[in-house]
Amino acid sequence: MITIVSLVLFIGREHIAFLVGEPDLRPLLLFGILFIGFSTMHTFSTLILQGFEAIQATGVISIFHHITRLIFAIGLVVIGYGVIGALMGYIAGYAVAAVTGLGYVFYQYYRHSSSGPIEPGLRRRIAEYSIPITATDTAGILDKRIDIVLVGFFIGPVAVAYYTLGKQIITFIESPITALGFTLSPTYESLSARGDRAKAARIYEEALRHGLLLYIPAAAGLALVAEPTVELVFGADYQGAVPVIQVLSLYAVLMSVTKLTSNGLDFLGRAKTRAVVKGATAVLNVALNILLIPTIGVVGAAIATVITYSLYTFANVYIMHSELGLRIKVLFRHITLISAITSVMVVVVYLLTNFITGFITLFTVVAVGAGIWAVLAVGTGLLEIKKVWSVLS
Repeated sequence: MITIVSLVLFIGREHIAFLVGEPDLRPLLLFGILFIGFSTMHTFSTLILQGFEAIQATGVISIFHHITRLIFAIGLVVIGYGVIGALMGYIAGYAVAAVTGLGYVFYQYYRHSSSGPIEPGLRRRIAEYSIPITATDTAGILDKRIDIVLVGFFIGPVAVAYYTLGKQIITFIESPITALGFTLSPTYESLSARGDRAKAARIYEEALRHGLLLYIPAAAGLALVAEPTVELVFGADYQGAVPVIQVLSLYAVLMSVTKLTSNGLDFLGRAKTRAVVKGATAVLNVALNILLIPTIGVVGAAIATVITYSLYTFANVYIMHSELGLRIKVLFRHITLISAITSVMVVVVYLLTNFITGFITLFTVVAVGAGIWAVLAVGTGLLEIKKVWSVLS
């Protein structure tokens, strides 16, 4: 599959660059063949290790990957290779991670395994289960990338810069919940297979509670300090990204829920159902982007993303509830408390934003908001210090 996709990209790179009106994309698309190959092999090894619940090994390889990518990308840009250097840095990071991950899988799990006959029908079952997961991932890529292409098509590269900046900031703050969802997904399946679905439900509920306790206030705070943050970090030229970030802060909350839910549904055997929902919302996202971008501008793309991802998120939680039997009233009570804590924090931070004049005052305001959140979270019992400390130690 890597060979087929790479060949199509190699043959069609000129046409792709022409269609989006950016001839400078041609060398990037050529190097993109290496990006596809190494990133796919890295993903493959990561998912294999997740299936074996080798989370610690996956974490080490992931850290190694990010450090390598950072060093090579920044290094090549600094010495004058520009955007090509940045892409090559990403490729180098994925190459190191792919070789390390596949090597670990081979030596740890494959080298000493018996080479007996393949179980009858195994290939067919793997293919049948891979189809909905592939469809879901394809729809996910469509969801995450097509809006950027449409922004470029309808408005231009400046708007793409604003929108990409907003999405990158949101993606950056999703790292903790992504790691938690990756870790817990195989656990739901193993507990369910042992007939202990109630315990799986309690684990999911607790993860969701802590995830929302972190991301609802964080998203609200990000929306409040987006304007001074963008101006201080990126400059006044990027102020057009502020409304995009503010709208996409809701997307961050939704994504925190799906990161805990969607991959777990695949392990619970609900990949097909999730694929149908993802495909439908991806098509709706394209339609809304085509409708809203020409009329509202770059913010329209953010609104389309939030609307469609809301539908996808609620569907994921509903499917998880049908599998595990969640305590909806308990979750609703927790969300109400978290919203109350966020409201108090928002009022204080909003009053203080007028005093932000530089990095020191920005960090001070953020620290005050975090302090209010921590005090109220502990006071309401949503955050248990002893439990957090025991996990960290």
